[in-house]
Amino acid sequence: MLLAQLSDLHIEAREEPDAFIDTAACLRTAVTHLNGLDPHPDAVLITGDLVDTGSPADYALLRELLAPLPMPVYLQPGNHDDRAGLCRAFPDHPYLPPPGEYIQYTVEDLPVRLVVLDTLIPGKVGGELCAARLDWLAARLAEQPERPTIVALHHPPFDTGIQAMDRIGLDAGRAEFAALIARHAQVERVLCGHLHRHIQRRWQGTLAGTCPSVAHALLLDLSDRGRLGSVLEPPAYQLHQWREPGGLVSYLDHIGQFSTRLVG
Repeated sequence: MLLAQLSDLHIEAREEPDAFIDTAACLRTAVTHLNGLDPHPDAVLITGDLVDTGSPADYALLRELLAPLPMPVYLQPGNHDDRAGLCRAFPDHPYLPPPGEYIQYTVEDLPVRLVVLDTLIPGKVGGELCAARLDWLAARLAEQPERPTIVALHHPPFDTGIQAMDRIGLDAGRAEFAALIARHAQVERVLCGHLHRHIQRRWQGTLAGTCPSVAHALLLDLSDRGRLGSVLEPPAYQLHQWREPGGLVSYLDHIGQFSTRLVG
């Protein structure tokens, strides 16, 4: 199995592209890049902030940009998203619930089970896992305790050292989520977005990490100043490959064409 993880697309329908970053153009390039991979990913998971304003026009443009991908695409809300708008824009994605419900679901037809969580608090930048969402997760993990599992959420459940973002991370439910993951050894990865950077750490007996944005990075400021800014670093995404034997191996891949020299 080869799973591609994209994150933080921030698609915005506007008459003129943003002078700093054209996120729609970035996603077009990312889709072209994925379609050029050999082998093709079996599925694509997008870990939140699919659009920037949550408007119907944003989601219509997102749908258009993702249409060339031939593999299943699994969508997850971030703090910039609107649950109802997302569900209305993708009625042919059967894993999405009726508008108004938490967007939480499992993907069962891959060698590694995907469990996708909703950390959105409408109108807030930070996220939460309330009792209802945590209870849902506990029930799902209890169903198949021996099956390799990836748990995905937009807001990372750990501090990253980037203080400007740590202040708007997972605000509620963090301790309960950590305890739940610690009890389930089948969790191979906890995959997140929100930070626009590749960050990884050992956490609760597994590996947890954040995925870069396919558009702009966030400033890597590890000082006490806690500055927040955007940086036009090379965009990137992650690939997660499951093999028997061997388990799950994760890769960081930059998007674009780069000079290559074969030596063997």
